[in-house]
Amino acid sequence: MKTKALASPSTGQPLAPFEFESGELAPEQVDIDVEYCGVCHSDLSMLNNEWQMTQYPFVPGHEIVGKIRSVGDRVKHLTPGQTVGLGWFSQSCMTCEQCVSGNHNLCAAGEGTIVGRHGGFASSVRCHSGWAIPIPETVDPVSAGPMFCGGLTVFNPIIQNNISPTNHVGVVGIGGLGHMALRFLKSWGCEVTAFSTTPDKESEARELGAHNFLNGKDASIFEKYAGSMDMILVTVNVDLNWDAYLGLLKPNGKLHLVGAANQVTAAVFPLIIGQKSIGGSPAGSPGTTAQMLKFAGRHGIQPMIEKFPMSKANEAFEHLAAGKARYRIVLENDL
Repeated sequence: MKTKALASPSTGQPLAPFEFESGELAPEQVDIDVEYCGVCHSDLSMLNNEWQMTQYPFVPGHEIVGKIRSVGDRVKHLTPGQTVGLGWFSQSCMTCEQCVSGNHNLCAAGEGTIVGRHGGFASSVRCHSGWAIPIPETVDPVSAGPMFCGGLTVFNPIIQNNISPTNHVGVVGIGGLGHMALRFLKSWGCEVTAFSTTPDKESEARELGAHNFLNGKDASIFEKYAGSMDMILVTVNVDLNWDAYLGLLKPNGKLHLVGAANQVTAAVFPLIIGQKSIGGSPAGSPGTTAQMLKFAGRHGIQPMIEKFPMSKANEAFEHLAAGKARYRIVLENDL
């Protein structure tokens, strides 16, 4: 099958029309006709080979929504025409300890949708059937794409850290990840505190679900709110005063990172005394993805998006790189 796509020929070069042959469909794989695809900052990082693992020509796109075109001989749970989504992961081995325990996203042999293969800025995309997740009728397919990476990235820590509705959770950074975290946590029932160094975002943060809004540049907040939070979810990729944020946690509190800061340096003694921990997580498993979609559909949660035609993907990347996206970009396929 010949697939139309947009690809960058080399590091940092603009996307241009590209075609490739998909080859024979494996028994456990599916082909998805792409209808919508989110634009994630990870796509931009891969485009510029920031992580030194991009293979060119590079077709971005890992926040994919579309309809099943065809299924492999062993696929029984999906049918052609069914609307599904695909995120960062496109395949895992399905037999290792992590996969059989439901932690497919931790599989050592896991494959990224845009790592060593062509992604969703294309007419179709291929993946293992276990990673093509059906989208409930209660979830809008137009805005669902960013849920499969950005949304899942902030939903997974709620599950992994056993956050309860009575917990107080802080969210650092009100952007592409943080705005979805606020919506999830508010509907989860938590007390939610937003941290931002942009005071103008307070009104919007409260509309998104924050009960409290704190300016991270105000040193007085760290004393006033010391020992008050069960988890702080860091969605930004900048280095912070880690000891100060750890001081905001209750005993057994979690400082959870999903933003790729350069390093975390913290005093050990407060961690020991307060039995606190620092951790992080990648996107999420197929099971957690399905759970997120069910929860989002029940509570009417969706990301704030801006739409571009897929043919204008270069302009969408420029919009994202300039920090102008509010808060996620979705490409509508017109290839």
